[in-house]
Amino acid sequence: MNFLIVGCGITGISLARKLAESSHSVTVIDSRDHIGGNCFDYFDANGIDIHKYGTHIFHTDNEDVWRFLSRFTQWYPYQHEVKALVDGQLVPIPFNFNTIEQLFPAQMANRFIGALLDEFAFNKKIPMLQLRESQSKDLRFLAEYVYEKVFLHYTVKQWGVKPDDLDPLVTGRVPVFIGRDNRYFQAKYQGIPLRGYTEMFRRMLEHTNINLELSKPFDRNYLDKFDRCFYTGPIDEFFNYQLGELPYRSLKFNFLTFNRPYFQCNSVVNYPNNYDFTRIGEYKYFLNIRSPSTVVSYEYPEEFVRGENERYYPVINDKNRTLYQDYLKLASREKNVAFLGRLGDYKYYDMDQAVARVLELHV
Repeated sequence: MNFLIVGCGITGISLARKLAESSHSVTVIDSRDHIGGNCFDYFDANGIDIHKYGTHIFHTDNEDVWRFLSRFTQWYPYQHEVKALVDGQLVPIPFNFNTIEQLFPAQMANRFIGALLDEFAFNKKIPMLQLRESQSKDLRFLAEYVYEKVFLHYTVKQWGVKPDDLDPLVTGRVPVFIGRDNRYFQAKYQGIPLRGYTEMFRRMLEHTNINLELSKPFDRNYLDKFDRCFYTGPIDEFFNYQLGELPYRSLKFNFLTFNRPYFQCNSVVNYPNNYDFTRIGEYKYFLNIRSPSTVVSYEYPEEFVRGENERYYPVINDKNRTLYQDYLKLASREKNVAFLGRLGDYKYYDMDQAVARVLELHV
């Protein structure tokens, strides 16, 4: 068959490779001038791998996804850790025993750790909702502290909402780790492509059955030239926003170069309570690059405005779910068009989830 894939992000690229290896002819188009979507990266003059659209760390427990991508890259075995500025100290996030011992007097810290071990299994992540529902006064105190110091103000900045508008179920998912594992993810497979994400994607697209066209916006007239289309762009845009616009949050990055070996002690430092940016990423940590200068990005959340910035996070609530379902009804009338990916499904995907969605697809 002759397929059109709209969007050259990780979903579109993975699908193109899958279809090409099944002997189909695939054309991939993207309105941007580069491959990889928001995962696009490049190496600067110092050999630092710069992620243009913010820090991207690959992690998965899905062996099929890991094996599939490993065909196209050698991985640098990077284990991601995040620090946050809390009460003037840089502490591991999610909260764990090390965080507790850094922030509280020894007697309080021992009490909190003892209470956690009395109720929960060691080396597990526990949602804050469970701490809030505990009979232990100490654990309820700890839950409120984590909510206030780590989640509340960060979320207000990230999503642009008032505290009263935060869904209690969302706040309840904030984890506390019962142990001393400082890693942000506990996934079996974690890493950064040794030559960057863009090079991995380039190799995935390197197939005789794949034709790539960049700087080419989608036009509905293209559909007549193909047997089937997979559309990974915004589903509301495909239908010319006739039911209304699906809201997203966006991000603005301020990239700075400093003429010193390091700017901060960690690849990512969150600022939940201070400043109007949410975090600072320092890119040389990902591949452990040694250089006399360093590059960081300050990350400022903002509302998505069509034509001015990029879509990052779908704003999931009942109203927007209903609007998306209405678009799906329109989509069901399209004979040869399928929607998928973060924008097509109006759903936030980690990178491995996006690839898994493709590998599970029956074409």
